[in-house]
Amino acid sequence: MIRLILLSFLFLLSLLVIFRAPASLLWYVAILVTEFSWIFLGLVFLLLFWRFEKTPYTLANTLLAVASAILFLLPYWQAWRLQKRLQTEFEEAFAPPKFYRSASPFHPLQVLTGINAKKIAFTTFVFDPAHGLTLDFYPAEADGPWPCVLVIHGGSWAGGNNRQLPELNSEMAKWGYHVASIHYRLASVAHYPAPLDDVQTAITFLRSKAGELSIDPSSFVLLGRSAGGQIALSAAYTQSNPFVKGVIDFYGPTDMVWGYQNPTSPLVLDSRKIMEDYLGGTLTQVPQQYVHSSATESITAQAPPTLMIYAENDPLVSPRHGTRLAVKLRALHVPFFELTLPWATHGFDYTLNGPGGQLSTWTVRQFLDAILKKQS
Repeated sequence: MIRLILLSFLFLLSLLVIFRAPASLLWYVAILVTEFSWIFLGLVFLLLFWRFEKTPYTLANTLLAVASAILFLLPYWQAWRLQKRLQTEFEEAFAPPKFYRSASPFHPLQVLTGINAKKIAFTTFVFDPAHGLTLDFYPAEADGPWPCVLVIHGGSWAGGNNRQLPELNSEMAKWGYHVASIHYRLASVAHYPAPLDDVQTAITFLRSKAGELSIDPSSFVLLGRSAGGQIALSAAYTQSNPFVKGVIDFYGPTDMVWGYQNPTSPLVLDSRKIMEDYLGGTLTQVPQQYVHSSATESITAQAPPTLMIYAENDPLVSPRHGTRLAVKLRALHVPFFELTLPWATHGFDYTLNGPGGQLSTWTVRQFLDAILKKQS
């Protein structure tokens, strides 16, 4: 009976590989299940083969174990299939010059060998004394000057901080790019477009420090996650900044009007309340705020190259946001690439070693190398 109960529990967890989490707590669990599924797969085999006292094997035990194992293996199988066409599709989107490419975007053993990778030390600067905003600067591990990637954190525009998910910051610095992970004014103190102004202030500050920090003052890329993805896209598309050479959006809202009309499940997130706090009212009260903050509405043919990365099982930000923006990018002939991970959920890049983390990290590097014409 104990074996059956535990295997039933693992089977229920394995369903998060194919279904979106129905509640906020299960969303956190879904990140672990999909990106650390090797742990759960090990538990399945342990329960299947470990001899419990007076707990015989049964057909139910075996069926549950097999079904769970298949689902826990699914992210690796899907990642393996996806990586086989990822490089070709990316080269079609960003054809020569030739840029860095690894032998494979996905290495199954990296889920273990990538643990405890080297971290790059950062320096904190105050870039906006008036609002008390700071940034963490990760220097490139190469003699410059080099472009700088400006990282904008998530947190529903009302929380979070610039030290969320720092692994990618260190990786980009190892590739030879400077990284500046910034704070911005949250919805509790300022509405949109204040964060966009903060992005511009950060770029101005970094350009003023270009000589000291060995930054190429003419070359910046914006990278944002979730709410930060919306900020990055809006800043790149509306500020007409000639120094912004590209924008990377990790699962960010692109159509705020559509997002308000199609809210997230309240069991996961009160998305309408969050958007109202950020934009200063409801869609009826401040419709122009929703339109202006939508990348789908603000994009023009002069927009910089764009990389979008979404998760099919994301319960917070629908991957349809990426699809909707892709339609506009394609119509305007703006260079772009969209990566959608069929098994993944919001925040899948919590680890760079999981299936989603590996494929997204590989794609980010290809994108940076391609648009910045860097030979690695």
